[in-house]
Amino acid sequence: MSDPDGSRQHPFIPDLKDRFLKGEVDRREFLRTATLLGLSAGAAYAFVGAVTGAHPVPPARAAEPKRGGTLRVSMRVQEMTDPARFDWTEKSNVGRQILEYLCVTGPDNVTRPHLAERWQASDDLKTWTFHLRRDVTWSNGDAFDADDVIFNVTRWLDPRTGSSNQGLFAAMVTETDTGKTDKNGKPVVSKTMTSGAIEKLDDHTVRLHLNRPELAMPENFYSYPAAIVHRDFEKMGGDLSKAPVGTGPFALKRFAVGETAVLTRRADYWGEPVLLDRVSYVDHGDDPAAGLAALASDQVDLVHEAFVEQLEVIAAIPEAQLYETVTAQTGVARMQMDVKPFDDIRVRRAVRLCQNHNRLLELAYRSKGAPGEDHHVAPIHPEYAKLPPVRQDHALARKLLAEAGYADGIDLKIDVKKEPPWEAAVAQALAEMCRPAGIRIRINVMPNTAYWEIWNKTPFGFTAWTHRPLGVMALNLGYRSGVPWNESHHNDPEFDKLLDAASGTLEVEARRTLMAKVQKRLQDNSVIAQPLWRSVFAAGHKRVQGYRLHPTIYHQLHKVWLA
Repeated sequence: MSDPDGSRQHPFIPDLKDRFLKGEVDRREFLRTATLLGLSAGAAYAFVGAVTGAHPVPPARAAEPKRGGTLRVSMRVQEMTDPARFDWTEKSNVGRQILEYLCVTGPDNVTRPHLAERWQASDDLKTWTFHLRRDVTWSNGDAFDADDVIFNVTRWLDPRTGSSNQGLFAAMVTETDTGKTDKNGKPVVSKTMTSGAIEKLDDHTVRLHLNRPELAMPENFYSYPAAIVHRDFEKMGGDLSKAPVGTGPFALKRFAVGETAVLTRRADYWGEPVLLDRVSYVDHGDDPAAGLAALASDQVDLVHEAFVEQLEVIAAIPEAQLYETVTAQTGVARMQMDVKPFDDIRVRRAVRLCQNHNRLLELAYRSKGAPGEDHHVAPIHPEYAKLPPVRQDHALARKLLAEAGYADGIDLKIDVKKEPPWEAAVAQALAEMCRPAGIRIRINVMPNTAYWEIWNKTPFGFTAWTHRPLGVMALNLGYRSGVPWNESHHNDPEFDKLLDAASGTLEVEARRTLMAKVQKRLQDNSVIAQPLWRSVFAAGHKRVQGYRLHPTIYHQLHKVWLA
């Protein structure tokens, strides 16, 4: 692919514009796809504004931002050793003030350049060229360059690292049959980065060579374990909390797991200076009420996440403001398909068929969201394909159980964490719905820390999953065969092939046709009973200005200030 000056436009963009003009592509799909293909966000918004008459930029702030002050945030302060293995958003929220990403996906679901100043995709989406900023410096004075990116990507895709990024960047991975088999007699496959998958063109340009087409590469670079660490990260000890060298706007001054993380503004930050002097995270434990109590008593300015049960409490706090956004956050009652009794698809399907999704949403989440459909692709995802409604069917569930050898019913245990309360409420409602089919579920409510020690080991557990801007991202992380976060042990080569095809298809209707097959395949395999999609909430004092609640609750604090 020749493009020496970076001015080449992807050939699909004119067609995408034409489809938008004809009404065949909606605004969200146009903005997302055009920016991923390398059109700047400003140009994409300007085109939409010219067509629709909508103003392409947000309205001006009512008050002039001012510098200074400390933003105090109630949030769990967790260990922050290796960003490549981050498995909680809270870890990344401290880390993302120190480290940065090649790309940033905003609350509007549009992905923009950051450490990369631009990118191009080849016509077939198998070659991606990222042009890196030349003015970026690390907090230790080193210049940021292509070697940093190559180190990170290579490390993510080394199975010894144990990074979930291996699922997102599967198009750069080669699978090799080891000649061994697992306990069920299935071949054991090793996954390593494909030789030549990343190429250094010069000190500020890297090129990725994929095994198959993939549209979402820029979005993948903003998954929370994709923060870019220094190329000498391992030589520095491999622990960000002890050697917090980063390109971000803040420096870590104090860090204590379970207590606090204090960050101060870097005077030598390469980018536009942030407005806040300090960010102070305070850990109030797992009890959601503690954070709101701290807000009410003016001990903090922002609560990382509030929950649906707390909406009335927030409304009663003077000077409090509520943040709310529609998301693809969810929770799944997932069953490990290679562990008895869930190795029998009839048992898994019986559990799934007992759900009344609308009623589960009402009971557990006050209807603040959307009903689930048991395939982990949300209606707000741009590639979502609408399938026939999923209906509760106790008679068929009983029939399937009898065929599986459980004519008198079956006793199951589901593990679920104590906080937030909606998760246990979902498990309780699911158990009640399963009872008429003879499925007797005992709910084992566990302390949060204890649950996360076994979340991918328990045969039957209820796990919360955060928002991803694309459905294929969640599927690549959680359901592709052999990836680190595949908690259900889902193993279906046909599903993987369908997911590959959908991930690399540009034309929206063709992609939705493929996604319908992907969604149906996962739904039929019945490794998850997925009750709902949920809106998310946060709360803050009205003095907090410029904060927008990200669907993944990422703390993007560059423009935040205190009135």
